[in-house]
Amino acid sequence: MPGRLARSALWHAERGLAVFPLAPGSKRPAVEDWPHSATTDPDQIARWWSTAPYNIGVATGPSGLLVVDLDYPKKPGEVAPEPWCSQGALCGRDVLELLAADAGEQLPRTWSVRTAGAGQHLYFRQPVGIKLGNTAGRLGWRIDTRGHGGYVVGAGSITADGRYLADRCVSPRPLPRWIIDALDTTQPADLQPRTTPDLKNTSAYTLAALTGELDKVLAATPGHRNDTLNRAAFALGQLVGAQLLDQHIARDELVSAAGRIGLPRTEADRTITSGLTAGTHHPRRRAT
Repeated sequence: MPGRLARSALWHAERGLAVFPLAPGSKRPAVEDWPHSATTDPDQIARWWSTAPYNIGVATGPSGLLVVDLDYPKKPGEVAPEPWCSQGALCGRDVLELLAADAGEQLPRTWSVRTAGAGQHLYFRQPVGIKLGNTAGRLGWRIDTRGHGGYVVGAGSITADGRYLADRCVSPRPLPRWIIDALDTTQPADLQPRTTPDLKNTSAYTLAALTGELDKVLAATPGHRNDTLNRAAFALGQLVGAQLLDQHIARDELVSAAGRIGLPRTEADRTITSGLTAGTHHPRRRAT
């Protein structure tokens, strides 16, 4: 067993991942200052693993990784909360696929590891110019991330729950843009509007239409949020085209609603622009 774990540690290092020992049968670091001790040096790795059957820790920051950790429910019979359960989500993988669908994307086929708890680790390359750290649940139910300042248990490691197994051994793919947007806290927070909209001169008819479309966006469930946002933007664009609603008010209110339901910034901006533009070309006729 020590020889097998040592070979697994070297296998990671040969692929450019900085590793360090975890306590045998555990997920706890077995060395102090592991963020700086992690290495790809085969001599140091051989010295460490010659002394005990250590598990393998992969330091995600030094390795240039952002690992998406997808878990299964912790308790038998536990179900996803709303709105995930209404979409049939049984685990973190289901939720991530729903989020990808919202962004109009598919999950890339990247390096992945099956965890001992029946979950999955997806290895992605950190984006250039941004240091993404660790999060818990920011992307969605049963989804954590490990980046700068974090680590994951590497393939080949063994715990009381079982073995960590390499599921797909390909080079880690670039982190998708929609995940970057959801995790990057250096961007303006939650798509907040640039100014406070002035609605005092807006008619009751227009206010009712505006409120109705925003309510639809806020009630949208995963898998339907982007489409609902597009429809709302088109409807409000029709009001803009009929000169019944200020375009800046429409955009700011839609941006705020998109942020509140967790849509990625870039995708939401693109959807709103497309919907508003199309709507203004088909102005709404107000009944008299």
